Amino acid sequence: MFHRRQLKPGYFVLEGLNSFATVYFFYYFYFFMHEAYGFGNRANLLLAAITVGAIYAVVAWQAGKFAERFGYFNALKVGFAVMIIAAALGLAVHSAAGHIFVMAIMVAGMCFTWPTLEALTSEGESAAGLQRMVGIYNVVWAGTAAVAYFTGGAMLEKLGFRSLFYIPLAVELCQLGLTLWLESKARQLAPASSLSSNRPLSEPTLEQPSAFMVGTAVRLAPAETITIEKRKTKNENTKAKGFLRMAWLANPFAYIAITTLIAVIPGVAQRLKLSTMLAGFCCSVWCFSRLGAFLALWLWSGWHYRFRWLLASFVALIATFAATVMAPNLAVLVLAQIVFGAAIGLIYYSSLFYSMDVSDAKGEHGGVHEAAIGVGNFAGPAVGAASLYFMPQYSNSSTFAVSLLLLLGLGGLLITWWKQE
Repeated sequence: MFHRRQLKPGYFVLEGLNSFATVYFFYYFYFFMHEAYGFGNRANLLLAAITVGAIYAVVAWQAGKFAERFGYFNALKVGFAVMIIAAALGLAVHSAAGHIFVMAIMVAGMCFTWPTLEALTSEGESAAGLQRMVGIYNVVWAGTAAVAYFTGGAMLEKLGFRSLFYIPLAVELCQLGLTLWLESKARQLAPASSLSSNRPLSEPTLEQPSAFMVGTAVRLAPAETITIEKRKTKNENTKAKGFLRMAWLANPFAYIAITTLIAVIPGVAQRLKLSTMLAGFCCSVWCFSRLGAFLALWLWSGWHYRFRWLLASFVALIATFAATVMAPNLAVLVLAQIVFGAAIGLIYYSSLFYSMDVSDAKGEHGGVHEAAIGVGNFAGPAVGAASLYFMPQYSNSSTFAVSLLLLLGLGGLLITWWKQE
């Protein structure tokens, strides 16, 4: 346990760098395509559905399995190397098709990083340790993402569109170097027996208790007491898995809203007459609200395995998504984003926490968690793009279509809860 904790600050540095680089690239890539190649809402939505949607869902699922089988550091090295290649290609190509290909390659590389970083920060933790590590993990990536989105518009205006590629390229080179250094330190700290195994170096040697199993430690007791404890543990694990299923259902719908919102933000900025810099300042409010939610959820564990919190956040998500996209002025845009960010914060936190709490194969479950995000990334923009294709005369048709999709998700969440009860 000690050697794993020694290296975790390094994993958090990797995570923060990864969040900054990927948010700057992916969030402002739509502005780039809008300005350079005239991509409107429909084209950007379709781009999002294919790349950060379909490709991400498939590759992230397999990347989690890769990390579990071949080791976490190997997965990170593959991910950063692929993203370095993609960023370098982005500086060389000069066509819309070429840049779409670059975005697809960047997505594929990113898929190897997030499931692995989630597993590295969560492995070998007790229930209290898991709460702390997941909390730090969420605060780090959300904080650096908020900074990247807030400052990205200004960077893009001052440094030009080529910065969309050379800034991530520089960051990813640093990440690859840090990964190699952390791997060497892990080999020095790990017991010799672990080096002869194909398992990841960070994998715990003892099974850790989940949040539901704390307090049921093995001790000498009458046979009937042991039977009761086993029954309680089984019931609690069943409940935990039920919440994991609900969180895995809710999180893709949160990303349906997020990815759709990010893809149409250039159109929102144009409608409200915001420059790229002002769009970065005014449309990043939800990122800071999400960060605040992560801080609160980290410090307060009362929301764990409480359905009412998940339900309330889903209802708020639906209402504030539409309000943000159709905001008539800056005041409504900012207010809606505050609630929107808090809602997606709880939904995302639930999915990641339950994935790490219930599972022993954290790399693989991290891949499922990220693949579920990819499903949401695909569904929202795909529905939005289809609605604009079939009903181009209605400018808000994509918003209404995605809102209807979110309502269907709410129904699915309620049905899953009812079946569990």
